[in-house]
Amino acid sequence: MAGFREECGVVGVMGDPEAAKLIYLGLYALQHRGQEAAGIVTINETGALQGHKAFGLVGDGFTADILSRLEGRSGIGHNRYSTTGASRMVENIQPFSFKTSLGSVAIAHNGNLTNADQIRVELESQGSIFQSTSDTEVFMHLLAKSTQAQLLDRIVEVMGKVRGAYSLVLLTKDRLFALRDPYGFRPLVLGRRGDCVVVASETCALELIDAEFEREIAPGEIVEIFSDGFIRSYYPVQSPRKAFCSFEPIYFARPDSQIFGEEIYSLRKRMGECLARESHVDADVVIAVPDSGVPMALGYAAEVKLPMELGLVRNHYVGRTFIEPSQSIRDFGVKLKLNPVGSTLRGKRVIVVDDSLVRGTTSVKILRMLRKAGAKEIHLRLGSPPITHSCYFGVDTPERGQLLAAQQTVEQIRDFIGADTLAFLSPEGLRQALGASNAGNYCYGCFSGDYPEATGQKISPQPTDRLGGPGLKAGF
Repeated sequence: MAGFREECGVVGVMGDPEAAKLIYLGLYALQHRGQEAAGIVTINETGALQGHKAFGLVGDGFTADILSRLEGRSGIGHNRYSTTGASRMVENIQPFSFKTSLGSVAIAHNGNLTNADQIRVELESQGSIFQSTSDTEVFMHLLAKSTQAQLLDRIVEVMGKVRGAYSLVLLTKDRLFALRDPYGFRPLVLGRRGDCVVVASETCALELIDAEFEREIAPGEIVEIFSDGFIRSYYPVQSPRKAFCSFEPIYFARPDSQIFGEEIYSLRKRMGECLARESHVDADVVIAVPDSGVPMALGYAAEVKLPMELGLVRNHYVGRTFIEPSQSIRDFGVKLKLNPVGSTLRGKRVIVVDDSLVRGTTSVKILRMLRKAGAKEIHLRLGSPPITHSCYFGVDTPERGQLLAAQQTVEQIRDFIGADTLAFLSPEGLRQALGASNAGNYCYGCFSGDYPEATGQKISPQPTDRLGGPGLKAGF
């Protein structure tokens, strides 16, 4: 999918002597959520934080020697692909570490705070000095400035001030905290590996390290994890509704992950089935634009009883930099990542299934490549509704003026990208694929402009009784 930047992934481990290695593996599993940079912070027996951060992929930035120096039984990690903050600033690589009157704390965050700029201005006017351009540092400064006597109460206080999407982990000398915004925009799951407790953005990270998935951290929940594996839960803020990001099942999450109560692979197949029922056209073969389009194409092909073939091969070894020939090659960037299979395409009426369309420029290049490979007809089918609005909750969409579907009709888009026919999954079809019992729990703002917080309903913290008083329930 072109035009979106993949968001971040977080991992937290409490209670394992090889915490750094487990975090490293967890970040490896979550590499699809961010390839720009990665970082790991652990805390040793003396309470000292040590960490390592690097640009690029997890496997490139961390060696066995580096991991051996990250001592301790607990730690947190982060994969970054920026939605807020300059991309190539080392100061923006998480986790962030800072000192408070309550001791050292490290933080890693996935999401986007919609009122971060406003809070940042207020904090700077009060003397706060920011080292990064990331909204995560806003959360950090609010924690440090709080006068609450306990860190848990500080977290509750900050949750009452910030707005938007956040699934984050906080590390202290003897605690690991995991929390999720009241709408639950971004996923966050909880698992166990023996006596060790693991928190991660997706279940695929748990699977890699043989941690057993227990449950998702609930919207608005704070999980306090102790060194012996004991867990206590708090629910300090109430949300008017849930608002899971619909682009997690459409594109972001790995197909083998289970988030928002569903397996992503099954959801994507259902999207393809719904798409086929809504917009099928006579054709010879179905192909997918890899990777997120593959389950959708499988569902589409099964529904219409057409063969699904490999029509585009993806190069999985494309790095962030490469040497381009001085002699210009048309569509070089797309060709570097995707290559057509001539025998599948030559002389065929081809249905091409992709997850979505943003600016449309990549689709133009892909379809041009398929034509050159001999496709007789090209029918593009997209497994999401037209994207007509920007996202403010962790998906780095372009400004609305750069969203093709916000500027052109479906027929105009079809003509622009060079397809014989074009169809999107309808909003009703997406809801059907997500399931009657769960569809109402999703955010569809990028398709409709109807954002969960646009209603003006404020989310305020309830009275804070850390042991489970009114509005703050304790669970074990």
